[in-house]
Amino acid sequence: MSDLIKHECGIALIRLRKPLAYYIEKYGTPTYASRKLYLLMEKQKNRGQDGAGVVNIKLQQEPGLKYISRYRSVDQDPISDIFRKINKKYQKAQRQGEVFYDANWLRANVAFTGELWLGHLRYGTHGKNSIENCHPLLRQNNWRSRSLALAGNFNMTNVDELIQILIDLGQHPKEKSDTVTVLEKIGHFLDEENQAIFKKYKGQYTNKEIADIIANELDLTQVLRRSCKDFDGGYAMAGLTGYGAAFVARDPAGIRPAYYYADEEVVVVASEKPAIKTAFDVAYDQIFEIEPAHALIIDRQGNYKQEQFIEALPRKSCSFERIYFSRGTDPDIYNERKMLGRLLVPQILRAINFDLKHTVFSYIPNTAETAFLGMIEGLEDYIADKRKEVVIEGKPRLEPIEELLSFRPRVEKLVLKDVKLRTFITDDVDRDELVAHVYDSTYEVIEKNVDTIVVIDDSIVRGTTLEKSILTILAKLQPKKIIIVSSAPQIRFPDCYGIDMSRMNEFVAFRALIALIRENGMEQKLDEVYEQCKQAVVANEPVNYVNQLYDLFSTQEISDKIAEIVKPDILQADLEIVYQTIEGLHEAIPNHTGDWYFTGRFPTPGGNRVVNKAFVNYMEGKMVRAY
Repeated sequence: MSDLIKHECGIALIRLRKPLAYYIEKYGTPTYASRKLYLLMEKQKNRGQDGAGVVNIKLQQEPGLKYISRYRSVDQDPISDIFRKINKKYQKAQRQGEVFYDANWLRANVAFTGELWLGHLRYGTHGKNSIENCHPLLRQNNWRSRSLALAGNFNMTNVDELIQILIDLGQHPKEKSDTVTVLEKIGHFLDEENQAIFKKYKGQYTNKEIADIIANELDLTQVLRRSCKDFDGGYAMAGLTGYGAAFVARDPAGIRPAYYYADEEVVVVASEKPAIKTAFDVAYDQIFEIEPAHALIIDRQGNYKQEQFIEALPRKSCSFERIYFSRGTDPDIYNERKMLGRLLVPQILRAINFDLKHTVFSYIPNTAETAFLGMIEGLEDYIADKRKEVVIEGKPRLEPIEELLSFRPRVEKLVLKDVKLRTFITDDVDRDELVAHVYDSTYEVIEKNVDTIVVIDDSIVRGTTLEKSILTILAKLQPKKIIIVSSAPQIRFPDCYGIDMSRMNEFVAFRALIALIRENGMEQKLDEVYEQCKQAVVANEPVNYVNQLYDLFSTQEISDKIAEIVKPDILQADLEIVYQTIEGLHEAIPNHTGDWYFTGRFPTPGGNRVVNKAFVNYMEGKMVRAY
């Protein structure tokens, strides 16, 4: 993606199902779990580079000894920073001699030697990039069964409502954020479940005995059922309790992803399948999806099961996850991205007027490369069909037969990215200055004023990098025409379920829409929709009124206007923008139909409310988050 946006967060959970001594004996080291968690997190680094955190819980720890350990970091390489600190503890223990292989001594004297591990990778979206904003968050209590560590990949659209619920419960929230709200809400009902069991056995057993009974009887599914019933958003939330049970809960529409693997030694959860496959060297068919509206519950004995905790919604798992966010090494995602590129071939051929001889094909690194491969395969199939028409069917031709038989699409690496520059971690003021230097080009491979350049990107969000960098660089090659191809459709609406794109004026498609409305004297329609959205915000009405504006113009009209907006003054060549169609999107990715950023079809009521609020903010000149 040329216009880099905030990624999804990532989670990684490991539950050792054997005592620590088992892993020391089998693998010759007590660091088995920490090394596996490190791999899980490194293989999901694409999901977070602003911050990271790890928490570890020791089961059955003696009273008076620390049983919860946590490190968080916002270092330049936060994962390495955290595990460097953890490894220092192991190295210090190793200098003690034979006790390094004594599980009991390690559990009593060395942090991060417990059975439960939870890691998190964070992208700071609208929040500040500070230690306090990094997961896992802790809610600690002297009763182990009331202690909770929480990490997740989520955004809630109804934070105000959730805050009010906490207030009505008698709490005094310390800040207004979905992360703290979710922690406190789950924590509240965890407390209530504790208290109910305590009352049930009070007088029959000692408090110490009741503490053990609570750990055996506490129903985490019931805690989630009561906690999550008011949540409106996309989430994959992982929680560890102090007594040793754990859960990973997935939202009812399956918006955010979560996968698990289990064998006799471990139960593992991650946001992406390739991370599990690589870390544990297992086959993809051994890795399973946590179903929407379900939670994977791991009890204190290490047994696991999936249980439904909330009513399911129509499945709308995020298609953008497949297009861009997840690692393309997942075989399903790899094939989906190739198909996105292949399905664009008919539009590309029309855009170049079928003149393959004078067209050079390239891509914008790095995530568009797979779609590029699919596009080239589609072009080669088209050329093969043309050869059959001539050779087998005897259709007339203009070019010599030798030229037709040997012809291949012209492929060059025209756009190169300087990986040292990361525009997505700069603020808006600095971004424009930096994006001009993120990309460079290969020279002397284009026939000036003759060749057309076709460059594929996986998506176009703001158009800033296109205008400020990519098109400016390509203009220096002096082609006859430039065609920018997006393997994703036009991004028209905010995302409020994790990606955190919430300001509508940042989308180049929306800016093109507004330009068309004003050029055609339709400002009254803007005012009309503004009034509808204002009323909907007040009434909390879950109807997307902004879609009416997009209905005023065709997709092609908006694409043409986008080309005008992003075309830099230096570019003398013609410019065309080709977008994936919605139909093509669903043909390529049939099992992940969440397309709200493209179509405005939001899977929860809160999404529609966010769109209305975002449009009101735009009309009122407010550069703030819409939820």
